[in-house]
Amino acid sequence: MFQFSDLSIPIIQAPMAGGINSPELVAGVSNAGGLGSFGFAYSTPEKIQADIQAAKSLMNAVPQSRMHANFFIFEDPVLPTSADCDAALKDLNEVLSPLGISAEFPKQPFIPNMEAMLEPIWIERPDVLSFHFGLPSHGVIEKAHSLGITVGITATSLDESLQIQGIGADFIVVQGIEAGGHRGTFKLDQSNSIDQKKSLKDLLLELKEHISLPLIAAGGIMNGQEVSRVMQWGAVAAQMGTAFLVANESGASPAHKRLILNHHEEKAVFTKSFSGRWAQGLNNQFIEQMKDKTVLPFPIQNTMTASMRRWAVESDQSDYQSLWVGQAFAKSRAMPVKDLMSLLHQEYLDSSTLSNQRTS
Repeated sequence: MFQFSDLSIPIIQAPMAGGINSPELVAGVSNAGGLGSFGFAYSTPEKIQADIQAAKSLMNAVPQSRMHANFFIFEDPVLPTSADCDAALKDLNEVLSPLGISAEFPKQPFIPNMEAMLEPIWIERPDVLSFHFGLPSHGVIEKAHSLGITVGITATSLDESLQIQGIGADFIVVQGIEAGGHRGTFKLDQSNSIDQKKSLKDLLLELKEHISLPLIAAGGIMNGQEVSRVMQWGAVAAQMGTAFLVANESGASPAHKRLILNHHEEKAVFTKSFSGRWAQGLNNQFIEQMKDKTVLPFPIQNTMTASMRRWAVESDQSDYQSLWVGQAFAKSRAMPVKDLMSLLHQEYLDSSTLSNQRTS
């Protein structure tokens, strides 16, 4: 089975849903010695299989299976009252109406069929399978292990990490509050505490004392020096998402890339307005307009805003896209993924050598 020591560069390109993880990006990271990842949160089984096969066809420097597939743990949302549902739809359409678009309340089922989504995984057998928002079933973990697939789960607290260790996973993605995109917090009925919003450093140092599984650091890591730093805090590798958003091969929209590179005065903010779950990204008009509005639970809100987000991408309109970024997005560097990986590797080696010299 896959071991993180197999990587020649201890870097995982983070899974990011919505087409950002193109096969070219995933293959480029893996070809350079890291671990390329797909975020398959909302993908159809057909799209999942096609993307994995496309990435495999581009991999030439490593075993074809060296890639990472990530999924959300969806649970049927508990709907508020019909009055609240009506209010949420009304609030959203008041924002969308001037744009000439509208939202509708989605039909059931509200969540995708996880069993069907995992079928191409069992066929294509990527080396690594991971989950966000909670725990997969024991059966899924056992199936993955029977096929030689390593399993990881995101945690934002010690309590979540202990649950992950107890269910038989192979590693933990430790998500600090600095990370972009959706917080990986478990639902309250799965965890004894609310989101503690701990920094990556504080969380890694805490888990290092209580957890025996390999820890993968995620949140605000933008260069090789920071990769070296999180390794000193107890991580065996660094998962980097924002750092790859503006790579040439990234599937992020032109507006998304443009704002990351040109709006360094902005700060990342947390919002539920796009999806119904807390996620961190660049502030924009939609987030501001939705403050104090009624927002429905995930993934219903996400489905309701889907037409708006598609329209915004097609119209190159940044104010109505979910522009997920981590807090250190101003350090982003636009270049081909091969060059970015080479630069990250050299920065990591230089920083590790300097650190060793200081301690010797």
